[in-house]
Amino acid sequence: MNHFFKNSLTRFICSLNHFHFSFTQSSRKFSHFSEPESWRSMEGLIRCSANYVPLTPISFLERAAKAYRDTTSVVYGSVRYTWGDTHERCLNLASALTQLGISRGDVVATLAPNVPAMHELHFAVPMAGALLCTLNTRHDSAMLSILLRHSEAKIIFVDYQLLDIANGALKLLAKTERKPPILVLIVESDGSLPTDHRITSETYEYESLLENGHNGFEIRRPNSEWDPISVNYTSGTTSRPKGVVYSHRGAYLNTLATILLHGIGSMPVYLWTVPMFHCNGWCLIWGLAAQGGTNICLRKVTPKDIFDNIALHNVTHMGGAPTVLNMIVNSPISDRKPLPHKVEAMTGGSPPPPQILSKMEELGFGVSHLYGLTETYGPGTSCIWKPEWDSLPLDKRYKLKARQGVQHPGLEEVDVKDPVTMASVPADGKTMGEIMFRGNTVMSGYLKDLKATEEAFSGGWFRSGDLAVKHPDNYIEVKDRSKDIIISGGENISTVEVETVLFGHSAVLEAAVVARPDDHWGQTPCAFVKLKEGYDVDSQEIIKFCRDHLPHYMTPRTVIFEDLPKTSTGKIQKFILREKAKALGSLS
Repeated sequence: MNHFFKNSLTRFICSLNHFHFSFTQSSRKFSHFSEPESWRSMEGLIRCSANYVPLTPISFLERAAKAYRDTTSVVYGSVRYTWGDTHERCLNLASALTQLGISRGDVVATLAPNVPAMHELHFAVPMAGALLCTLNTRHDSAMLSILLRHSEAKIIFVDYQLLDIANGALKLLAKTERKPPILVLIVESDGSLPTDHRITSETYEYESLLENGHNGFEIRRPNSEWDPISVNYTSGTTSRPKGVVYSHRGAYLNTLATILLHGIGSMPVYLWTVPMFHCNGWCLIWGLAAQGGTNICLRKVTPKDIFDNIALHNVTHMGGAPTVLNMIVNSPISDRKPLPHKVEAMTGGSPPPPQILSKMEELGFGVSHLYGLTETYGPGTSCIWKPEWDSLPLDKRYKLKARQGVQHPGLEEVDVKDPVTMASVPADGKTMGEIMFRGNTVMSGYLKDLKATEEAFSGGWFRSGDLAVKHPDNYIEVKDRSKDIIISGGENISTVEVETVLFGHSAVLEAAVVARPDDHWGQTPCAFVKLKEGYDVDSQEIIKFCRDHLPHYMTPRTVIFEDLPKTSTGKIQKFILREKAKALGSLS
C-alpha cells in the first residue's frame, strides 16, 4: 500500500502512451469513432426523422406542456406558473435571446439564486441553440470577470441582489480587449428594486425582455446530440475552476438516471435546496419537467424555510450536500415543524457522516446517498439500499448507507483502479485506488483546455481524483481526495475516517481534517472543528475522544476551533485549510 501511494500519488496522471482515444495533430481535437455502422449491411433498414431524433432535455418541457399543462410548475412566494405558462415563457425568452443576437454555439451566463428565471433559462437558452453557463453566486467580481472572459459569454442574466458584483466584473472586463456581455437584470417577483439600484440604458430587464419575444418561436434543436448544452465551472475547492462541457445527450440520459435514483414518480413536489447553478441542479431542473413536478424555489436556504415550505407545499423530495443535512439536524426546535409524510432527501457532494444520516431519518426524512462530480453531470453512483440491510444494527446500517455504491443506469461503468497500471483493485474493502468513470454521462471535455481533457481521459477512463475501496458486493466507498490523503510515518490516513469519528462527538457541529507538516513523521492530522452552540470543549478533549476511537497514528495532534470555509454547494474548501495548517509549521 505504501509503495502504491508513494508512486501513484506523485505520478497521478499516466503517460499519454496509455491514452485510449486518438486525436489529430491538425485539428487538435479527439477523433470520432470510425467503425462502419453495421446496421447498414442489413437490408430494409433506414435511419430517418421517423425513427431517429437527437436526444435533448428540451423535449421534456414540450411533453410537460401537453401532459401537465395545467399542473403547477413553479412556486416562488406569491408567483405561480403552470407547465403551459412555463413553456410559453421559455419560447418567448428563447425568441428574445435571438433578437439580442444569440446564435448557435454562443454562451449565455447567469448569476442568480434559485428563482423562477433560473428555472426558465435552463430551457430557453438551449432552445435558442446556445450554451447555458450558470455561475457560482459566491464568486467575487475578479473571479466572475475571469470566467466571463474564458466562456466568452454574450449575455449575462443577473439577479438584482448580485448586481454590484456583476458590475464590478464588467468594469474589469472593459479594461481588456474582451467585449463585456449584455446585462439582463432579474428583479424581484413584484418588480420592485432597492432604491440604490437603477436600470440603465445599457441594461435589459428580464420580464420586459420576455414581452419582446414571441411564443411562436421555432426551437433551434441540436443538429447532433453531441452538441454542447451547458458549461459548468468546477467549484474551485482545489484549484482555479475549469469549464466542464455537457452535451444534450449526456444531459438527457443523466436526467432520466437521476429521476430513477431519487425515486421520483409523476407530479412530485421538489424543494430547491440544491443550487440550480451546480451541475444544472443535478440535472433535476430538466427532470422535474419530465415528470410534471412542481418546483418550489427558495432564494435563501435556512432550516426554518425548509420546514415551513415542506409543510406549506406538501413537499415530497429535496436534495442537498451533507452540510445542508447537518444544518437541518442541528436546527433549533423552534424552527422545525412535523413532516406531513416522509420527505425523500438525496444527498451527495462529500461523504455523509453516518451520524447525520441517522438523525435525518429520526426527523422523518428518507435519505438516499449518491456520488458524482461536475464532470459526471452531478450524480454518477448511488448507494442502492438492499432490504436485507433493514435488520442490521443501526450503526452498521448507516455505515452501509454512507457508501457511494454503484453506477446509475445511464452510466456504462465505474471502477476503482490503480492510476498507474489501470488494473482494477481487488474487491476486498481495503485496497485503495482511484475512482474512474466511463460512459455517456461523462463530460465532453474542459472548455479551451485540451491538455487537461487529455489528462482527465488518460487510459480511456475519466479519472476522478477520488480515492476509494471496493467492497465484495462491488459497492465503492470513498476514502479521500488524492490530494487530501495524509501520509504519516509511512502510514496512509483517510481524512474521511477521522472526520467521521469527530462527528461522533456530541459537541462537534462541523469538522475537516488536513495534513500538517511534521519534520519527524512527514505529516500529522490537523483537525478544524466548529462546535455546536452552547458547547465548550478544548482540544485535549477532542484529541482524547479520537484516541478512544481511532488507531493512535490516525488521531489528530492539532485541533483548531473556527468556522469552516465552504463553497456555495456546501463543500469544505480544504485547500484553504491546508494552507493554514502549512503555516503552522512542524509540530515535532
